[in-house]
Amino acid sequence: MSDDHYYQGLARSMMFTIILVSFAPLFIVVLIAGYQYSVAYEEKVEAHLRELVLKHDQTIDAYLDEKVSEIRVLAEVIDLGGLASPEGIKSLHDALGRGHGSDFVDLGLIDENGIQVAYSGPFQLQGLDYSGEPWFQAVRENMVHVSDVGLGMRGVPHFIIALRMRADGREWVLRTTLDFITFNRLVENIRIGETGMAYIINLQGEFQTTPHRDMSAEVPFLRELARSISGSADQVRGKAAMAVMDNPATGRETIFVTSQIKGGDWLMVYQQDSADAFATLNRSRDLAIVILFIGGAAISVMACLMSRRMARKVARADAAKDIMNEQFIEAGKLASVGELAAGIAHEINNPVAIMVEEAGWIQDLLEEGLSRGDNEREVQRALNQIRTQGARCKEITHKLLSFARKIDPTVMSVDLNELIREIAELSSQRAKYANVVIETSLGDNIAPIKASPSEMQQVFLNLVNNAIDAMDPGGGSLDISTRQEGDTVLALVSDTGSGIPEANLSRIFDPFFTTKPVGKGTGLGLSIIYGIINKMGGNISVDSAVGRGTTFTLRLPAGAAGDAEEFAAVRM
Repeated sequence: MSDDHYYQGLARSMMFTIILVSFAPLFIVVLIAGYQYSVAYEEKVEAHLRELVLKHDQTIDAYLDEKVSEIRVLAEVIDLGGLASPEGIKSLHDALGRGHGSDFVDLGLIDENGIQVAYSGPFQLQGLDYSGEPWFQAVRENMVHVSDVGLGMRGVPHFIIALRMRADGREWVLRTTLDFITFNRLVENIRIGETGMAYIINLQGEFQTTPHRDMSAEVPFLRELARSISGSADQVRGKAAMAVMDNPATGRETIFVTSQIKGGDWLMVYQQDSADAFATLNRSRDLAIVILFIGGAAISVMACLMSRRMARKVARADAAKDIMNEQFIEAGKLASVGELAAGIAHEINNPVAIMVEEAGWIQDLLEEGLSRGDNEREVQRALNQIRTQGARCKEITHKLLSFARKIDPTVMSVDLNELIREIAELSSQRAKYANVVIETSLGDNIAPIKASPSEMQQVFLNLVNNAIDAMDPGGGSLDISTRQEGDTVLALVSDTGSGIPEANLSRIFDPFFTTKPVGKGTGLGLSIIYGIINKMGGNISVDSAVGRGTTFTLRLPAGAAGDAEEFAAVRM
């Protein structure tokens, strides 16, 4: 994964984290507060509707009770004989009109056979036979009866209050018709919102008032509603019941608030679309959603900007850290080169001495003259020896310069065995003077590894130098081996040195930790190795015991099969 992809992924990760941390509490608060507000608002609306229906329920019941009471009082104080005459019934009707306006439309006296014997009112109802009317049958069973609204014989909506009386051994029925318009106005004035309205139905679902809109399509549904409500345990006198259901006529969710009136014969029904009843709540919810959306968008934008800025800062910090690490490794490498210097100097000293000796011998031969004896052939031999030793010096210095060049962090395929052979040869002189024998046991067909060659040189040179130091001055054996286990290449560097005390094992990879005498170690070597190996995705472990030596084990990820060809190409 390239650095750009890494930092883009880091920016996305930070952005999502910021959004989650910032947006989640906001969302939870809005959700909880919105839920609690919705519940409270719905409870308030429901309570208001129940109270509204009950209030008008009581008003209508009081209206009917008042009219019944007035008729009942008049029936007790008047002379029925006088009512049987047209003048008597008219006189009573006029008295009711003076006291209650047009509430009492007409007034009539009916004998036990259902014949209206006296009548006062705007219609010609004198002598009509009511014996077959349901209300007349009902008042024969009860003292007072208030009928349902019907067209009756007059063909206009009205309802009747009938009072049964007894006088001179005969039964009479005093009947009056109440003004339907006044009664209807008591109900139709209940309007809330655009769809809220009230009406009265009987238990058969028939309208007892006139709704302010056409509801003929809802009659079947209201009949079913009336039947279900009349048998419901929730329908209690003096208590409004509420139901929320889909109105099949409108297809909208509708609130129905019902209450019994007229002794349970009628139902006061208030209905309103839920969306209309909770319009304020819905507007508040929509506003909250808009605010939440705007807040979320603002958080997302800020999270995006902040995450990108932070990713750039992290990238700059990583770049600075990489430069510091490179300088760190470079310093460690120079320290290692310094440790090699003595051995290299000795190795170069011998061929240089030979060349000086051979040059002196050539000078002596030239003084004697080339034509004398075999001087010319001897000069030629001496020159060949100087050339040979010079080439040897060149090879040694070339290797040293190759190793001492600046650390290149470029990753490429590396033949680990070849690299170990170079390190072993480069360190051989120093090992020789420390009486250390370097042996290599390199496995066959080891896959190349993906690494920086100069960094891997640094790793093994530090391990070899540490091993030689651990065996100095008594000497010992240093074994470097490699093998492959699956997708991992193992490299083991074992020495027979003094070993590491157990108390120091947990600290040997710490920067500046060293057990070497002052001036002989920087304490950075193993720390540098640890950083390089971890950067490659491998790991390093140590097994050591005092007096038995130390083994460092490097586990490195093996490269792909095609990396071997790449490595060969690089070497060429």
